[in-house]
Amino acid sequence: MTKIFDNTAIRSQFPAASRMLYLDSAHQTPLCARVRAALEHFFDEGYETAGPKPVWLERIEVVRGRLARFIGAGADEIAYTKNTSEGLNIAANAIDLKAGDNVLMIEGDHPNNAYAWLNLKRKGIDVRFIKLETDIASADTFTPHIDSRTRVISLSHVTFHAGQRHDIASIGALCKSHGLYLVVDAMQSVGVLPVDVKAMGVSMLAAGCHKGLLVPQGLGFLYVDKDLDALQPAYLATAGLAHPPADFIARPDDLTLRSGAGRFELGNFNLPDIHALGASLSMIDEVGADNVEAHVLRLGDRLLAGLDELGIGIAGPRERKHRAHIYVMKIPRDWLPYFEAHNVRVSPERDGIRVSFGLFNNENDVDALLELLRTRMQ
Repeated sequence: MTKIFDNTAIRSQFPAASRMLYLDSAHQTPLCARVRAALEHFFDEGYETAGPKPVWLERIEVVRGRLARFIGAGADEIAYTKNTSEGLNIAANAIDLKAGDNVLMIEGDHPNNAYAWLNLKRKGIDVRFIKLETDIASADTFTPHIDSRTRVISLSHVTFHAGQRHDIASIGALCKSHGLYLVVDAMQSVGVLPVDVKAMGVSMLAAGCHKGLLVPQGLGFLYVDKDLDALQPAYLATAGLAHPPADFIARPDDLTLRSGAGRFELGNFNLPDIHALGASLSMIDEVGADNVEAHVLRLGDRLLAGLDELGIGIAGPRERKHRAHIYVMKIPRDWLPYFEAHNVRVSPERDGIRVSFGLFNNENDVDALLELLRTRMQ
C-alpha cells in the first residue's frame, strides 16, 4: 500500500542533496551515507583482516536472494554483471538465433540495447526498428510486425530520453502467446518503480545498479527465467559450471552448466558494490518500492503544473501511468550554463533538458527549479 512518506530522514542520507539542486538520478544517484558505510565496512575488513573471502562470498548469496525477491524472482534466476550493457549482450548471445531470424526493437531506444542485437547482424540476424506512433509501446505496437521468423522483442521499461513507461506486461503476454523471448532493459525503472518480472512476463531483464539502486558504477544484474535453462553462455568459466574441478584442473569431459542464471557468471564479483547493494536494498525496502514510485510521481505532478504555468512543454507522456521520474523540458541546451552557474545538476537530452527525481528529492527542489526557470524567462 502506498503512502506519503516523510523523506527528511532519507534526504539526510544524501549530503549532495543539500549542497546542490540534484535533479539527475537518471544519470546516476549521489552516494548515500548508508551505502558509503557499507563500502567502508568492506574495505575495513580487507584492510584489517586481509579479506574474509568465505564471509564475503556468503554475503553475495544473501544479497542475491534479496535482489531476487525485490523483482519477484528466485535467487537462482539472478546473475551478477558489470552493467546493463553486459547483461543485454549476454541475453543476445545466449538465445539460439539462426540466420534469417528477426528481433523487434523500438526506434530510438537506448543504443546499448540496440548494439547488443545489431552485433548479431554478422550472423544473419535481422534487427527491425519500429517507429513509435504513440507515446507508449504496448502489444499493439509490435503485433503487426511479428512474422514466422520473429524470435525476440527487446525494449526499455522506462526510456532514458523522454521517460516513457512502456506497457511491458501486455508485451509479455504477446510474447508468451507467440513463443517469443522478451528481453527488457530496466536500468531506469528498477529501484524507482515496482518491478515484478513474473507479472510482466519477462524472459530476461538487465539493469545496472548505479541509478535507482543507489550503488556506485560497476555492478549490474541479469534476470533469466528459470524455464530457460537451455540457453547457453557465450563465455564459460569455472563459476558457470555445475561441477567445478576441486583441483582446478579443467575436465574436458564435463562441461555441465550450472542450473539457472549463474551459468552466465564469470567469477570475481564486484565485492564492494555488492556490499553497497545490500545496504541500498535495505533502505529501499524500508521506504517501499510503491512509495518511491508514488513520491517521484507526486514530484512530477508538481513539476508539470509549474511548467504549464510557464508555458514550457515536455517531450514525454503526461499521463501518470505512462511516466515515472524522468521529465525532458522542451528548452534549448543553452540553458545548461545557467543551471550550472546556479549549482543545478541536470542532463541535456534529445529534445531539451532532462530533469529526473530520486527518493531524496522533495517539493522544495521542484519549486527551486521552477523559480530559476521563471527568473530567466522574465
